[in-house]
Amino acid sequence: MVTDSENTLKIAQQGFEHFKHGLATGEWQEFLDMLTEDFTFWFPIGKFSGWNHGKERAKEFFQYVSAAFNQGIKLTALDRITSSQTTVVFEFRDEALLFGQPYKNRVAVFFDVRGDKICAYREYFGSDGKS
Repeated sequence: MVTDSENTLKIAQQGFEHFKHGLATGEWQEFLDMLTEDFTFWFPIGKFSGWNHGKERAKEFFQYVSAAFNQGIKLTALDRITSSQTTVVFEFRDEALLFGQPYKNRVAVFFDVRGDKICAYREYFGSDGKS
């Protein structure tokens, strides 16, 4: 029998694979398909700072990410995965060109899972210095 925690981890890991693909390629549809209609997300800075609501707002956000990092974002290390019955945290490092400038980052993203969908996302990050 699959427990709630095991299901949460399975769905979040599947979502994270689609998320990584979106970061690398700008193709977000598979990730967006995993979101609930009432999806919410929190981002720390910029025009998407704070809480954002709805799948359409999420689509705008991820399109913005792809525009800012038009050559994609490469994950360089997955440092840790932590999960509970409803939430999975992925801690990773990445690098890219942000509007043409070298960018390295340490990131923690939280996926909240309800059933077989991701219902919320939170992102926290700090610079890992310049290349």
